[in-house]
Amino acid sequence: MEGNLIDLAEQGHFNAIVHGCNCFHTMGSGIAKEIKDRYPPAYAVDIGQTIKGDKRKLGGFTYTIVQGPAPLYWRFTIINAYTQYRYGKDGPHVNYDAVCSVFKGIQKNFPVHYSIGYPKIGAGLAGGNWDIIQAIINKELTKRNHHLVTLK
Repeated sequence: MEGNLIDLAEQGHFNAIVHGCNCFHTMGSGIAKEIKDRYPPAYAVDIGQTIKGDKRKLGGFTYTIVQGPAPLYWRFTIINAYTQYRYGKDGPHVNYDAVCSVFKGIQKNFPVHYSIGYPKIGAGLAGGNWDIIQAIINKELTKRNHHLVTLK
């Protein structure tokens, strides 16, 4: 699917969106920055429920439910997936075991009817191999309606 992940969620395409985060409360670039800017509660749950720099965050996630104003009242869940410890230019930073753990947790903890959208988590700024990451996601989100969203 092509487009802006957040815009597509607002249009009702997804019940949840997942994006990769580091363990330092940054959300300073890429889709994470757009989420932080457009939906401050997603950032607030990151800093409010986790400890900055805590390696135990890897493979876990936080989430918040956001809702749009009248008359649309769209509603979806934003999942902050801790798929990398560090960030910056000295990568790659993605942790494939963390990606696996995150998606196992999503499979277990979110309703099976949820449609889930995500960008190339861990393959952009985190420097991971998308083929490996996509195989992990497909394996863990069995029998789920899930979609990769790429920018046009």
